[in-house]
Amino acid sequence: MLANDEASFREFVDARSTRLLRTAFLLTGDWHLAEDLVQETLVKLYVVWRRVTRRDDNEPYARKTLVNTYIDSTRRPWRREHAVEAVPDRIGTGDPADRGDPGTRDRLLAALAGVPPRQRAVLVLRFWEDLSVNQVAELLGCSSGNVKSQTVRGLERLRQVLGPQVLATLEEQR
Repeated sequence: MLANDEASFREFVDARSTRLLRTAFLLTGDWHLAEDLVQETLVKLYVVWRRVTRRDDNEPYARKTLVNTYIDSTRRPWRREHAVEAVPDRIGTGDPADRGDPGTRDRLLAALAGVPPRQRAVLVLRFWEDLSVNQVAELLGCSSGNVKSQTVRGLERLRQVLGPQVLATLEEQR
């Protein structure tokens, strides 16, 4: 890699790694797995950096690589997720999601962990990354109708897990 390409890659990593890490955490539910996911994504991005920067779509490409890498990791039997009682906090970082009620946040993250990987990816991209239905469809390589149905199914699963009391609390906090 040329020096100017390497410098632009470092700038991208400095500017976007925190956002990628937060998205990865929402996908995996575990800070350590999220860090591994981001590292794997950045390695894949590094390999094709020159081609990606020529097309000027480095952020969407990184996001798509992150989501695809996550979905692929859930297909490997030795990398399956395991439910935990409490989501560990990462020491030394300030996640803006920590500002609300910690109990509600923990219940929401635990409920998100119970959503199938593809639905979770759709929910994270739609509501955390604030992408449109068409953007998510393009990112995941599926139809907008598929994104809509995955969103409905994922939200229904969250409603089942959370129950009406937590949903009422979340609506009040908006």
